[in-house]
Amino acid sequence: MNAIIETSNLTKRYGPVTAVDGVSLRVAPGEIYAFLGLNGAGKTTTIRMLLGMIKPTAGEVCILQSPIRTGFMGNG
Repeated sequence: MNAIIETSNLTKRYGPVTAVDGVSLRVAPGEIYAFLGLNGAGKTTTIRMLLGMIKPTAGEVCILQSPIRTGFMGNG
């Protein structure tokens, strides 16, 4: 079955700090996942990359087998 969400080696760095390091996951239809971790573990950063709100330093996010583009669309 095709993945709804798939990441490959998803990484985000802020200068010398690595916030997310090499996350690869595959979410199939009907599956439910939770992000658990301590403050500063990279949960919000990972979700923002999945939503296309911030660009990964490395790796790729695909939704329905299509790579996502990062950015915002202006209002009005």
